Amino acid sequence: MNGAVNAPRIISWNITLRCPLKCAHCYVDAGEQEAAGVLSTQEAFLVIDQIRATGKTVVVLSGGEPLLRDDIYKIAQYGTEQGLRMVMGTSGYLIDQKTAVKLKEAGIRAVAISLDSKDPAIHDSFRGLGGVWERAVKAIGYCRDAGITVQINMSVMRSDICEVEDLISLGTSLGVRDYQLFFPIPTGRARQIDPRSPEEYEEMIRQILIRYQDSDLNIRPTCAPQFIRIADELNIINPAWGRGCLAGITYCRIFANGDVTPCPYLPVSAGNVRTTPFSEIWYNSNLFTALRNPDRLTGKCGQCDFKTTCGGCRARAYRREDAASPLWCDGLKTPETLQGEVCGEDPWCPYQPGEVTP
Repeated sequence: MNGAVNAPRIISWNITLRCPLKCAHCYVDAGEQEAAGVLSTQEAFLVIDQIRATGKTVVVLSGGEPLLRDDIYKIAQYGTEQGLRMVMGTSGYLIDQKTAVKLKEAGIRAVAISLDSKDPAIHDSFRGLGGVWERAVKAIGYCRDAGITVQINMSVMRSDICEVEDLISLGTSLGVRDYQLFFPIPTGRARQIDPRSPEEYEEMIRQILIRYQDSDLNIRPTCAPQFIRIADELNIINPAWGRGCLAGITYCRIFANGDVTPCPYLPVSAGNVRTTPFSEIWYNSNLFTALRNPDRLTGKCGQCDFKTTCGGCRARAYRREDAASPLWCDGLKTPETLQGEVCGEDPWCPYQPGEVTP
């Protein structure tokens, strides 16, 4: 298996679950309390050693709010010294000029800052705290001044292309060229948000692709793997996009307690780095092995011509079967045997395989 599977390209690491914000869509329900059994500094170093054994991966230090860890600079620097590309996902709330310089000195190569609207009131309301928008905008400037590449992560909560355009226009004026447009999955606190219909979801993706098809910005819909199929229908080609759903294929998540899952929104543990080397989990777990085999897909996804390029959202497929479970991202499941719903069809994709798109 080791010789047939590529090393992970990106690992998202919930280094802490503490956070000063109260975001309406937080997938790990972060807040004042730390995760039970969170990895210590020394354990974090050992995890970095395990990751490095698989290759030179991009490691996203995330949370909660990663800057609430006193040892975050030590962890970032250690990863950098081991040859990993260390980056950070943050609200920007705790980044001032001094912090940005310290991040640069610790080897942080890029920072993804959450910004959801051009309107400060909308952003602050969504993030559950006043003044967050202003701090995020300032943080973008501080990081750029320190020589750190900045990406904006926008949660697309409403079906209004103007909101996306306004946010990207703001980001461009701040010198940002990289954007991840997240279509939130109903996990953690996001379970309380009324989702848009699959048809609205599809149309919003289509509008974004059309609007920015000739842009020189780097824009990627995220948690929306069918954008690959929609782009194909529109004859839009961007080799930098890669596959739609990356979960367990080139990407995974390490939870605060060391559990490894295919992505942050799929709460099924493939193993824990405290007891099993990361390379063993990545290359040989039954869960990841299944996700890498498009022939394991069922329902519409299994019949779809785009199953190798889109793959459907594995978290949404699992969420459909697991809606009543109390263990949705507040705790991780470790199935005795792989459950078929992980490979089920994506319920948010209205496409019918074989249909002719006008």
